[in-house]
Amino acid sequence: MGRYIIFKTETADAEGWDDRQLMPSGSLTDILAEYYDASQRPLPQPGYRLRDYVRVESAIDPQFPAASTHSRLSNWQVTRVEVYEPREMGSAFDAIVVCFCQWVPIAASIEPLPAIHATQGVGFRLIP
Repeated sequence: MGRYIIFKTETADAEGWDDRQLMPSGSLTDILAEYYDASQRPLPQPGYRLRDYVRVESAIDPQFPAASTHSRLSNWQVTRVEVYEPREMGSAFDAIVVCFCQWVPIAASIEPLPAIHATQGVGFRLIP
């Protein structure tokens, strides 16, 4: 099992509220990101920042034209974390973690992502 981690804004009208939409309905949301984490890494703590992913046209790999090429630290910073653990056996998650975030702009530079290389019949692997 693992943890379901949700990053959301402190308030529904936080910076960029009109750009955050659920697909395919188009409903507005305060959720910034969510993911399943099966690692043993520590949970995000206040001060943690999400990453923004972008495509730099000059760095696009023709084999993966839709893939992000660079990332940077986001302007969204975790301010508090709530952890909810199941009370029943057989739950789908070890914990549901809600990370509340606040818009704290920073001047972060973009960094190239590792190249993606396809391996025949096995899938993908990252090459540093």
